Amino acid sequence: MKRAPDPSTARRDHEDVPLNTQLPDGPPASQGVDARGVHAFLDALEQAPEIEPHSLMIVRHGRLVASGWWAPYAPDRLHLLYSLSKSFTSTAAGFAVAEGLVRLDDPVISYFPEFEADITSPRSRSMLVRHVAAMASGHVEETLPRAIEADPDEIVRGFLLVPPDRDPGTVFAYNQPATYTLGTIVQKVTGRSLTDYLRPRLFEPLGIGEVAWHQRPAGRDLGFSGLHATTDAIARLGLLYLQQGSWEGKQLLPAAWVEEATRSHLSNADGTPEGANSDWQQGYGFQFWMSRHGYRGDGAYGQFCVVLPGHDAVIAMTAATVEMQTLLDAMWDNLLPAFGSAPLDGREDDDAALAERLSRLALPAAVGQAAPPADPAAWSGAEFTPAGGTCADQATLTGIAVTSTDGGWAISLSDAGEQLELRLDGGTSSGWTVGSGGDAAATVPTAVSGGWADQDTLAFDVVFLETPHRLAVTCSLADRTFTARWRTVPLHGGPLRSMRAPRR
Repeated sequence: MKRAPDPSTARRDHEDVPLNTQLPDGPPASQGVDARGVHAFLDALEQAPEIEPHSLMIVRHGRLVASGWWAPYAPDRLHLLYSLSKSFTSTAAGFAVAEGLVRLDDPVISYFPEFEADITSPRSRSMLVRHVAAMASGHVEETLPRAIEADPDEIVRGFLLVPPDRDPGTVFAYNQPATYTLGTIVQKVTGRSLTDYLRPRLFEPLGIGEVAWHQRPAGRDLGFSGLHATTDAIARLGLLYLQQGSWEGKQLLPAAWVEEATRSHLSNADGTPEGANSDWQQGYGFQFWMSRHGYRGDGAYGQFCVVLPGHDAVIAMTAATVEMQTLLDAMWDNLLPAFGSAPLDGREDDDAALAERLSRLALPAAVGQAAPPADPAAWSGAEFTPAGGTCADQATLTGIAVTSTDGGWAISLSDAGEQLELRLDGGTSSGWTVGSGGDAAATVPTAVSGGWADQDTLAFDVVFLETPHRLAVTCSLADRTFTARWRTVPLHGGPLRSMRAPRR
């Protein structure tokens, strides 16, 4: 089997990969961007109770004109991208096609001869690489549960064992195993994980530093989800596609791939007036969504790489929301009118005001007193069990202990046989106490805010800083019980120690 070339510059350990120079920047007005429109977008995000923004980067004419992170999130933090991972998998496939390692019109089964005898469905056998790239496998709905049931150890085999409902290439269905199969093909023909294959081809040339990808099985990047990267990495990917695969004068990704990946291959519209206004019914490319304006990669809960060729702009965002259409609507309503056709004169004050606002973005801290209003000793050493015996929303906590410490409170969460150690300090300027999760889970970056609502009630939020997720916890001293609920439920499941980027 033909293998990918092994550039001498390839690095294997992502911990040793620094971020290259920052993107070129400039004041919004110099690139024809009205700072007042960006202010209006920020207002819309912060006034929408269903949207929790985490980061924003806007690139116009190749210049970074606006960027900000809502503390306790920060620029150097990796962030779980969920299905925005798919657009990186598509990019890996584009490189593999360009190197002659993968052909779009090959049957998928041809890359898995070990499954040849098992796959008897004519539709499964006729499925092409281009079909799984475009979510056009012939299935009419998500197949992940059935694929795992058919073969929990090899999702590709399980997927191919689920007969398509229609002929491949005739119907669209958003389908995780299709992307998983595409990513597995790339990893099989290159002999590398997607991360290692992309390092010398994408990450290094674009100046993207550390990334991390969940794997299943070990050694195989998940492909359809699970990538953790910075907002800067999202912006750079979008800029590469905006520039038709070119970066700093060098053609990295073929322009033909960019064209194929970012055009609609099958209609996914339902023909209703509501559908016409949905950014999920404008067509689908090779792991990119077509939008009412431009195209995008996106992931659950508001992870966005929006590319606007007509405005020569890229918008990169991370967030926590189930109202993703509301977020996109705010983008179209406020940012699109801000993109003008020429530089704006006399806007220095507007630009300065926007830069100042972006520098002090912060999520509101959970409210509460820094200590119980009476008898703190009653709380120190108190232990709590789940109210009703179990937690809601797939939270896996089994116990909580609260202890008074110098200048604050230590909170220990018992979960899956391990302790997640947190600290709640009432004196922080932002209202958030940022920590690393204690000894047993030392690489779980968290931030905690909250306090006492009354003598008998402690309520605090735990933000898991490498994910979109926040856990709201309330402890009741009267009955020594607690409740815990996710604001957005983690889709990958697992104990609290998994709420982080994977470490090699």
